[in-house]
Amino acid sequence: MGAASAVSLAPTNNLFDRMNNMQSTEIARGRNVVVVGTQWGDEGKGKVVDWMTDHAEGVVRFQGGHNAGHTLVIKGVKTALQLIPSGIMRDGVACYIGNGVVVDPSHLLSEIERLEKAGVEVRSRLFISESCPLILPFHVEVDRAREALRESSGSGKIGTTGKGIGPAYEDKVARRALRVQDLKHPERFAKKLKELLDMHNVALSGYLNAKPLEFQPIFDHAMSLADQIKPMMADVGYLLHKAHQAGQNILFEGAQGTLLDIDHGTYPYVTSSNCVAGNAAAGAGVGPQMLHYMLGITKAYATRVGSGPFPTELDWENPGTVGHHLSTVGQERGTVTGRARRCGWLDAAALKRSIIINGITGLCLTKLDVLDGLKEVNMCVGYELHGQRIDILPLDADDILACKPIYEVFPGWTESTFGVTDWDALPANARAYLKRVEEVIGAPIAMVSTGPDRDHTILLRHPFQA
Repeated sequence: MGAASAVSLAPTNNLFDRMNNMQSTEIARGRNVVVVGTQWGDEGKGKVVDWMTDHAEGVVRFQGGHNAGHTLVIKGVKTALQLIPSGIMRDGVACYIGNGVVVDPSHLLSEIERLEKAGVEVRSRLFISESCPLILPFHVEVDRAREALRESSGSGKIGTTGKGIGPAYEDKVARRALRVQDLKHPERFAKKLKELLDMHNVALSGYLNAKPLEFQPIFDHAMSLADQIKPMMADVGYLLHKAHQAGQNILFEGAQGTLLDIDHGTYPYVTSSNCVAGNAAAGAGVGPQMLHYMLGITKAYATRVGSGPFPTELDWENPGTVGHHLSTVGQERGTVTGRARRCGWLDAAALKRSIIINGITGLCLTKLDVLDGLKEVNMCVGYELHGQRIDILPLDADDILACKPIYEVFPGWTESTFGVTDWDALPANARAYLKRVEEVIGAPIAMVSTGPDRDHTILLRHPFQA
C-alpha cells in the first residue's frame, strides 16, 4: 500500500493521537483533481489533462462517450482522442473508463488500434468498468433518424453528433441497457439484445421512417469483439479506491462542458449526461470525499457546436469580422464531427453559472493567443432580459434566446502571447483582461494556456499542490 502502510492505525483512547493518525493517513493518500469544461465543450480539456498527468498516476473518464473529442499536441504531433482518457499519452499512467461512460465497442477498439499504430501502449493500461452501457448500431440509427425527423418537421435539430449517445443513455435510465459485463455471457447478451432490438425496431420502422435492423449481424459482431474487450474489464471504482489509498494522484477527466449538462445546461440543446464536477464521483464509482480540487477550463472567448442559444455569438462566417478571426486563428472545428464551431466573445455571466454549479477551485483559461492582434476585446458581464439587467445566465433556454449581452470593452494587444510560459511576460492589456475575468466570475485563474502544445502553459497555482 506504499506510504499508507507505514501509518499506525492501532486503537487509542488519546484524542490527540487519533487526530495525528488521521492526519498522517490523509497525507499518505493521493490528491485528486477534477477537470471539467465550463462552457459548451471544446475548451481544451485534453491538453490540460495531458499536461497535469505529469503529476498523476491515473486518469478517469466519468461521463459521455465518443461524441467528445480531445485534441492533444505533443512536440508538434497532433493526436485526437474521443473515448480513451487523455492520460494515455503519458507512459505508465493508468487510464480508466468509468461506469458513467457509454461505450461503443467498435469505436473503442478502433481507437485503441489507431493509438497502437502510433506506438502507444494501451491495453495493459486501460481499465473499463463492467457497468458501462454499450452503444449498439440501433442506437446510432435511432439518433440519426430522430435528427432527420426533427429537421424535416421543422421542429429544429438538437445538434447531436449522431453517435447514438442519447439513445444509449435512455436505455440505461430505463434499466434495459446491455452493459460491458454482458459481453462475458453470450446467452444473456442474446436474450437482452433481442428484446431491446425489437423495441427499437418498432420505433425505427413505425415512427422514424427508417429501416429496422437484423439481430444476427449485431450479435455476431459484438461477440467477435468480446474477447478483445474482456481483458480490459475491471471494477473501476474499487481500483480507484485502492490507488487513492496507496497514495496515487488521480485526474478525473470530464467531457463536453457544463452548459451542455443534461440538468444544468441550455436544455434541450444539451448532451445526455451530467458533465459537472459532482458527477465525477457517481460516474467513476468513488465517494465525493475523493474529489479535492475542481479545475474549470474555459477559452478566452466562447464557442459552441450545434444548435442552441449562444448570447455572445458573433458573425464568424464572413472574412474581416472578429468572429471570423476567432474561427480561423483558433482553428475552430469539432474534433469528432469536423463541424465549424460558432464563435463569440467570452460570456462571464454564463461562466459564473458554471463556477457555482461545479464548485470551481481554480480556472484554466485557454487559447489566449487567439485574441492577439485584436484592437478591442469584449467580455459579457450580464444581460438585459425583458427590460431588466441580470448578471448570471438564466435557466430557461427561451430566456437565454431573449438575452441581450452587456459588454465591458478592453483594449487589445499587438504583442504575441503564443507560447508564453511566464505571467509577467504577457502584455499588460492581456493581464488586465484576465484579472477582470477573475473579478467577474469570482474564481481565481490557476493556469493560462498560450498555445496547443503541452509546454505552452503559464502556471500560477498547481492544482495538485494547492
